Amino acid sequence: MAYENIIYEIQNAIAMITFNRPKALNALNGALIDELSDALDNVAGNEDIKVLILTGAGDKSFVAGADITELATFNPLQGKLFSEKGQSTIFKLQALSIPVIAAVNGFALGGGSEIALACDFIYASENAKFGLPEITLGIIPGFGGTQRLPRLIGTNAAKELIFTGKMISADEAQALGMVNQVCPADALMVQAQKTAQTIASRGRVSLRAAKQAVNRGMNVDIVTGCQIEVEAFSLCMASPDAKEGTSAFLEKRKAEFKGSFTSGV
Repeated sequence: MAYENIIYEIQNAIAMITFNRPKALNALNGALIDELSDALDNVAGNEDIKVLILTGAGDKSFVAGADITELATFNPLQGKLFSEKGQSTIFKLQALSIPVIAAVNGFALGGGSEIALACDFIYASENAKFGLPEITLGIIPGFGGTQRLPRLIGTNAAKELIFTGKMISADEAQALGMVNQVCPADALMVQAQKTAQTIASRGRVSLRAAKQAVNRGMNVDIVTGCQIEVEAFSLCMASPDAKEGTSAFLEKRKAEFKGSFTSGV
């Protein structure tokens, strides 16, 4: 698929998807969602990729929500299909076995916040704004916001944001636990790339095991979650990365992880 609404790049085991409708503040329309879905399929099928970064083109917006000019034309069935398409794509994002960083460089409203919430963590520029303003349009979040936001920041704080539709700053989002780190605008991508490079230096097998253990464990009781961890830990021991990591530690050298999924180890 040729991309017109996103930019998809891969460099040094790090993939980057940039939402690229700057004149529309990178608002989500059906075409952009289709392109994002296709790019995520490519990421999922490329074992050379170890980290994904999502960001927005320009310095004003990550994703400023759904494209209202398109949304305003929907009947109930079209609205249902649009919500299902967005949710399906965002579930695909969340299901990636590799770590995903949202580098939020401006407005992350509506679907923008919902995309960021499906990433593993969020870095934000000082000028970033978060919110689920759908209530001001007479609708509600449709891409998972009513479900992911309460799970991340707690039910009451999420209800306040959803019921009022208000925007919050990057600092407020960090205080609520939405954002991991707030950076000067000109340092956002530098910091996101630095963290991505650190993650990419780790082993593929252990990265996947760690992400799956955390994500699966969040939906079960702690006893079951710890059993999930036991199974994930034992699978890591089947990878040559475990041998390499321990040997490198004992030999006081930098580990070179080369374990893969396709080889079964």
